[in-house]
Amino acid sequence: MDLQTNYLGMTLRSPLVASASPLSQTLDGIKRLEDAGAGAVVLYSLFEEQIRHERNLMHLHMLYGTESTAEALTYFPEPPHYTVGPEGYLEHIQRAKDAVDIPIIASLNGMSLGGWTQTAKRIELAQFAKRMEIAGADALELNIYFVPTDMLASSEQVEQGYINTLVAVRQAIDIPLAVKISPYFSSLPHMAKRIAEAGANALVMFNRFYQPDIDLEALEVRPNLTLSTSEALRLPLRWIAILYKRIAVDFAATGGVYTGEDAVKLLLSGANVTMMASALLKHGIPHLKVVEQQMRDWMEKHEYESVNQMHGALSQIHCDDPSAFERAQYMRALTHYGNSQ
Repeated sequence: MDLQTNYLGMTLRSPLVASASPLSQTLDGIKRLEDAGAGAVVLYSLFEEQIRHERNLMHLHMLYGTESTAEALTYFPEPPHYTVGPEGYLEHIQRAKDAVDIPIIASLNGMSLGGWTQTAKRIELAQFAKRMEIAGADALELNIYFVPTDMLASSEQVEQGYINTLVAVRQAIDIPLAVKISPYFSSLPHMAKRIAEAGANALVMFNRFYQPDIDLEALEVRPNLTLSTSEALRLPLRWIAILYKRIAVDFAATGGVYTGEDAVKLLLSGANVTMMASALLKHGIPHLKVVEQQMRDWMEKHEYESVNQMHGALSQIHCDDPSAFERAQYMRALTHYGNSQ
């Protein structure tokens, strides 16, 4: 039984990919993910703010003491004094590449529209993407995490911010580039097409916007992180099935993969890979082996010899009832629910 799949121009041993999470923060975690059967590992995300913080911190150290003496005018700090997250991230890429045989995908995460559309900041981000490539990353996942709150920013401006950032990064690197997006566009197919035309090699669907909570005792707004469930896979399943073969990119489904059956559904819809994080954080890295065996059992039962044979078999263009992915499904769901009461 052949579990190999193609993603970002790479042949992976399995479509089960470890998505960005704390599990990849250590070499031991990455090795354990490989041993458990991961086809590739997306490293934990490096944030736009971390890159900017490092630049500002280094600038502070270089200015510190420059007016003290003539000798101080040529002062440069020792690296340990200003090396923070980003430099460590590059070293982590290099060590990971030396430690495992599976592909290592770096992850860049940006959050503010201003940070993404200002030319200087886009250039800075693109330059760091190049450094990730030089460090040895096999591919890059550009995670655009942006919640539009400016009432003066139109949808066109927001979308153009995505494209501007993508183009800047694409022009800076030669390795494959995946773009992780949210589903919150007025026309997702149109935006997906623009992203593909701007140079993305894959779409990762979808980003989860973590919602804040309010601590009623401390009267503070605090972050709130909840792990996904299998129910979350229905959103990427639908859109991957609709977009499959309509735009020239690979698809990665992320969110909601807990079982082999979850993974199979997404592969049938057209996903090249199914990414996992929440299930592994909840059940442990060895759960990867469980999911793979469940996939194998399903494939054997249904007489599939390879993942490639399954790929996109139930996408919209191959489905007997293409309307099942659109409004007709909504009406049937409500009717079915009403009749079941």
